[in-house]
Amino acid sequence: MSKGLRDGIAAIAQKGLMQPQESLLEVQRKKNSLTIGIPKEISFQENRIALTPLSVGLLIHNGHKIIIESEAGIGANFTDQDYSEQGAIISFDKKEVFQSDVIVKIAPPTLEEIELLHAKQTLISSVQFSTMKDVYLKALMKKKVNALCFENLRDEGNVLSVVRAMGEIVGSTSILIAAEYLSNVTGGKGLMLGGFTGVPPTEVVILGAGTVGEYAARTALALGAEVKVFDNSIFRLRRLQNNLGNSRIFTSVMQPIVMQKAITRCDVVIGAIRAEHGRSPCVVSEETVSKMKSNSVVIDVSIDQGGCFETSEITNHTHPVFRKYDVIHYCVPNIASRVPRTASYALTNIFCPILLDIGEMGGLNNVVWNNAGIRDALYIYQGHITNKDIASLYNLPFKDLELLMVSSR
Repeated sequence: MSKGLRDGIAAIAQKGLMQPQESLLEVQRKKNSLTIGIPKEISFQENRIALTPLSVGLLIHNGHKIIIESEAGIGANFTDQDYSEQGAIISFDKKEVFQSDVIVKIAPPTLEEIELLHAKQTLISSVQFSTMKDVYLKALMKKKVNALCFENLRDEGNVLSVVRAMGEIVGSTSILIAAEYLSNVTGGKGLMLGGFTGVPPTEVVILGAGTVGEYAARTALALGAEVKVFDNSIFRLRRLQNNLGNSRIFTSVMQPIVMQKAITRCDVVIGAIRAEHGRSPCVVSEETVSKMKSNSVVIDVSIDQGGCFETSEITNHTHPVFRKYDVIHYCVPNIASRVPRTASYALTNIFCPILLDIGEMGGLNNVVWNNAGIRDALYIYQGHITNKDIASLYNLPFKDLELLMVSSR
């Protein structure tokens, strides 16, 4: 935890004890104060917001100015009043929000939003390489902004902090979704996910032993289900087994005969296989799905990378499921937006300290220079592509970030 974060929390707590609730928090603007803009998300069914009201209050207490577009937090059930009570400026003009020093949002900005950016501005958002086009990158380069991809942010333990946090949420939520679609109310087979005395437990198969797979297994075991996890990595399977500390869990490499037998006998299959680059591997054939029990549930968490079931097709939160071979398929790419308030709390825990550090250390350059985890996330610096993978993928010129920063210091 940064010094500014600790001091800010202590000061807010002290003032809360000394002042009535109605009193306004007096804030002195610091020399290195930032103006941080949070626009309203316009991407389809994106309900998360990057900063919660209490984090906004903490940033304002540290001398920063926050401009939030009206109803930006409504999807996560945060009202404009929640933010204004913490000192944020509520704006009805998107252009005003995009004049800020730092823009923090969830989905990548659209081409129309990129037009509102200006030189030397810092943009923190996701990138979504699977749908990104070169025209998007060229537009950002033309604006000469500094763009960070939050999927590549790493913490002190060299863990992808946002990916890990969202993976934990998605893993747990996927089991709760499966429980919903097993019930009779949603046209399922009328099973309660789990088990209790005298009744055989529900059988759950999880493909992938990463973060999503681990938290799916953790939640399913807590409900009393019988869980089988498949992965091609012995290391990941051993790590999952050790983290769960549960002898009831079945782990196996992806041996086709064993895996097919488990899938055709189970009640729920969670597809949580991620690819480092490109499309996720399709490991479950249409033939295998056709042999599954009627009203079984398939949840393809990997659908944003193409899916790991041959029968998968992208769905959305409005129409989340379809049936094929009488098997219920749930293939919504953005499961975290199903629980946007929880996801927003997880995101704000990551973004708020970074923004405090940018202010305390005198700007993004010093933070990037001293923090390798943030340096890895910076893919455009002053209009230059600094991520070698992105540059080669879109055939754009690559510039070494450290050389660029040395030349500008």
